[in-house]
Amino acid sequence: MSTPANLLPPVRQEYERPLEPPGDIELEVPLPPAKRIFAQTWFRKTLIALVLVIIWEAAARAVNNDLLLPTFSATLSAFVQGILSGELLQKTAVSMSVLLRGYALGVACAFVLTSLAVSSRIGRDLLTMLTAMFNPLPSIALLPLALLWFGLGTGSLLFVLVHAVLWPLSLNTYSGFQAVPATLRMTGRNYGLTGLRHVLLILVPAALPSILAGLRVGWAFAWRTLIAAELVFGASSGSGGLGWYIFENRNELYTDRVFAGLAAVIVIGLLIEHLVFDTLERVTVRRWGVQ
Repeated sequence: MSTPANLLPPVRQEYERPLEPPGDIELEVPLPPAKRIFAQTWFRKTLIALVLVIIWEAAARAVNNDLLLPTFSATLSAFVQGILSGELLQKTAVSMSVLLRGYALGVACAFVLTSLAVSSRIGRDLLTMLTAMFNPLPSIALLPLALLWFGLGTGSLLFVLVHAVLWPLSLNTYSGFQAVPATLRMTGRNYGLTGLRHVLLILVPAALPSILAGLRVGWAFAWRTLIAAELVFGASSGSGGLGWYIFENRNELYTDRVFAGLAAVIVIGLLIEHLVFDTLERVTVRRWGVQ
């Protein structure tokens, strides 16, 4: 059966359209050396540090009173002398020894608490109630109780350090666990993963960015809490840490050594932040594409 001519679709005539000549292709021009260097993060941060040092030196020379504000050169000299004499290194070793123990205890307690929270309703209620009660409480405010319970010594420092690390790390870890997709949780259950194995093999890798953020915050809280606690007493068995070094030199009016101790606190904080946490983040969440 043939189709009527008026029902056939119209046929368009074929034609050729000449191509337009290509225009000038703009090639990416490399940046000049000065701009390439300025684009580096380390260079900009170094430049900011130099500006701060210049401002410090100018302010100290304007005050012209080493007791109130020593110059950067005097502080640097005291810092180098403290390292060469071994005193500053010994105080740093004492503080780091206490800090690492308290930090490890806080991380372990946070892991247990968050594991209970994701495993049962009672654990979740316990975590939310305890964090609401104790997270706003400054760790240094518990130092009088710690001194009463544990006496002058490392026990009191460990108590306040655990308090400083436990709550921010628990909150960040639990938030990361809650953000794990339901399909990933179901996949783990389909493989028969329950309890601690489910937490370690499914929840921890998926929530690692939040866990690392909690570790960073917990480290910062623990470090400043330790220095503040050592400023209060800090010396046990005839030895003390960086906080006690700052306190002693303040009493003896060695302000340049006080600033050298503060500089040591800052340097250690920067080293831990960039060499430890940045490296850990680079070899895990960035490498795995989680972040």
